[in-house]
Amino acid sequence: MTTVRTPADWPVTEEEARAVQDALRARVVLDEPGPPPGTGHVTGVDVAYDDERDVVAAAAVVLDAATLDVVAAATAVGRISFPYVPGLLAFREIPTVLAALEALPCPPGLVVCDGYGLAHPRRFGLASHLGVLTGLPTIGVAKNPFTFTHDEPGAPRGSASPLLAGREEVGRALRTRDAVKPVFVSVGHRVGLDNACAHTLALTPAYRLPETTRRADALCRRALAEAAPVQGTSSTPHRPAPR
Repeated sequence: MTTVRTPADWPVTEEEARAVQDALRARVVLDEPGPPPGTGHVTGVDVAYDDERDVVAAAAVVLDAATLDVVAAATAVGRISFPYVPGLLAFREIPTVLAALEALPCPPGLVVCDGYGLAHPRRFGLASHLGVLTGLPTIGVAKNPFTFTHDEPGAPRGSASPLLAGREEVGRALRTRDAVKPVFVSVGHRVGLDNACAHTLALTPAYRLPETTRRADALCRRALAEAAPVQGTSSTPHRPAPR
């Protein structure tokens, strides 16, 4: 497990964080299809918080995309690096997520975030932010639609409907299990939306959420439970929010 310190130049105000988003958003690549589903590696990343200790734990779990077997995993623990602000959650998580990815012994391939990419008020959610910083293809698969609207997709698995900001399609509501609540897929970086949905279906053979998310969620929770206190932490409470 890696212990992470917040970078010295990390944004400390909302204005600084939004300026970083504005600068990095222009670097998002939207004209690449991304790797084919079922090939190479696919990696899930997720985080868990301990509000009382002001600690966040991140996990990165690499799966073989063809078999969904675990190939490698890594964790990192650090302080929560930014206050709770809707739309800026990536700034709370990125340092530890990056450290977990960097600790992997193999290339991560496609990265699947438990959160958003373009389906974000500023079109730059965690998946996009992480993709730009790492250069990796990334997608976001979220549990709820954040502030966006959608028609209910058909009941069969694989049915989808546009996730809309006005008339702009920012993602899709995708049914991964028959007659079960959809997940919400959006492009992060270097992947097309059709391919992002295909990857999501390939990663959900038995459950609503992708195996990448399920494995990373379990690992980061375990890492948080086992983590020693991070020096200099405080007891300021933080609430989870859309990524």
